[in-house]
Amino acid sequence: MNDIISKQIENTTYDELTIGQSARLVRTLTLADIQAFAAVSGDYNPTHVDAEYAVQTLFHGVVAHGMWGATLISSLLGTQFPGAGTVYVDQTLHFTLPVRVGDTLTVVVTVTAKDDATKRVTLDCKVFNQNGTSVLAGAAVVVAPTKKVSRHAMSTPWVHTFDPQARLDSLLATVRHLPAVRCAVVHPCDAESLRGALNAAQHGLIIPVLIAPEARLRATAEAAGLDLGDIEIQSVEHSVAAAERGAELAAAGTVEALMKGSLHTDELMHAVVTTRALRTKRRLSHVFRFDVPMYDKPLLISDAALNIKPTLEEKADIIQNAINLSHVLGNQRPNVAILSAVETVNVKMQSTLDAAALCKMADRGQITGGNLDGPLAFDNAVSMEAVRIKGINSTVAGNADILIVPDLESGNMLAKQLEYLAGATTCGVVLGARVPIALTSRADSANARVASAALALMLAHHNRKVQP
Repeated sequence: MNDIISKQIENTTYDELTIGQSARLVRTLTLADIQAFAAVSGDYNPTHVDAEYAVQTLFHGVVAHGMWGATLISSLLGTQFPGAGTVYVDQTLHFTLPVRVGDTLTVVVTVTAKDDATKRVTLDCKVFNQNGTSVLAGAAVVVAPTKKVSRHAMSTPWVHTFDPQARLDSLLATVRHLPAVRCAVVHPCDAESLRGALNAAQHGLIIPVLIAPEARLRATAEAAGLDLGDIEIQSVEHSVAAAERGAELAAAGTVEALMKGSLHTDELMHAVVTTRALRTKRRLSHVFRFDVPMYDKPLLISDAALNIKPTLEEKADIIQNAINLSHVLGNQRPNVAILSAVETVNVKMQSTLDAAALCKMADRGQITGGNLDGPLAFDNAVSMEAVRIKGINSTVAGNADILIVPDLESGNMLAKQLEYLAGATTCGVVLGARVPIALTSRADSANARVASAALALMLAHHNRKVQP
C-alpha cells in the first residue's frame, strides 16, 4: 500500500497496476477547508458555513460539503495512483455519514478490474473517519497512464480563508447584550464617516448626536443616499467648533463616547486635551485592533496615532491603556511585546533600553495586568517559527496579543502595512480620557467605524463601573 507523503510525484503506469493493489491518503478536516471549498465552488449552503443555522439541522452543527470528500479521492487518483496522466471516465459515490471539523479521513482506492484494450482501470473507493467508520464509498473508472512520469510537484499558492464580514460579525456579537450609548459624532461630513455612524446606530451600538454644519451634513447625506431620519443634529460653523462642542457634551456627561468624523485627528484631540474635565491621570493613547489573515487572534497595536515620540513614562501609560482595553475585550492576561529592531538590549538603540526598563517596571508593579517582554523584533513577537530559530525563551514571543511600537512613525507604517499589504481589517479607539473616543483614519471604511464604535461601547459600559 502506497502513502502520499512527499511532494515528489511519480505515477503508476497501467502495466504496473495489478488487481488488488491499493493506495491511500490521510487528511484532517479544518474549518478553513470548509471555507475554502465554499469559496472556490460557490456553494454557500448554510449547513456548511453558518454555525447558527447548522446547529438547527439534523446534523446539529457545521459539516463538510459532501464533495469535499470526493475531491480527496480525485487527489489520490491524480497525484499518485495511478497519478500523472490519469484521465477520469466515471465516478460513483455513496455518502453514508457527515464529516465534521476535526475528523481525520483515510481514503483508500483499490484496483478491481483492468481492460487491456482501452487501458481503463476500475478502482474501489472508500473513505473512513478516525473511528474506522465509512463516510463515503464508490467506484472510479479511469484511463491509466502508459508512460512513466517522475517529477517534483509544482508549487501552488496557499489558500488562506479570511472573511472580514465574519470577523466584524464576531466582534459585534460580543457587544449585542450592551445597550447603545449616546455618542457625539464629530463632523461626519463625508459619505464613509456618516455611513459608519448610521450603521453603528443600526447595529444598536450608539445613539448618535451629529455635530456639523447642518447644510453640509444634509448635502452629504443626500449625495450618499443616506436617511438622517430624526437623528439629533447640532449645527456648528466648522470642524473646530464641532470638536469643541463634542468635548463639551462629553465633559457634561450628555454623551458617553466620541466618534471622529471627517476632520483631522489633531482638531478633535486638541479639543479633548484642552477640556480639563475630560482628562485623567493617565496619558491619552490610541490602540488599533487588527484582524490579520495570517494571525490566529486579534492583535492590538499602540501607539500609532497620537504620541509621536513617547518617553519611557509615557510608554508605561500607553502599555497600561492597551492592557486595560485587552481586559475589556475579555483577555485578562494579555501578552505584551515591546518592539524594536532587535531582540537584545543595545545601548545605541533607545527603544531596546526602554523595553528592558518597561519590563522591569512591570516586575515592580508599575505596570499591571499583562505579561511583558522586550525588546522583541516584529518576527519573533508574532512567529513561533522565528522564536524557535532564534532560540528565544519567552511566554510572550511568538504569541503576542499587544504590540507596543517605539514611536508613532514605526507604528503608523506597521499598521498601514498590515491593512494595505496583508489584508487586515482594523478599528481603533483612544483611551486615557473620561470617555472613549472612536478614532479612525479619514480613509477608513464604514465597517472600520462600526467596529470602532463597538470598542467605544464596551469601554463606555466599563467606565460606568470603573471611572477612568
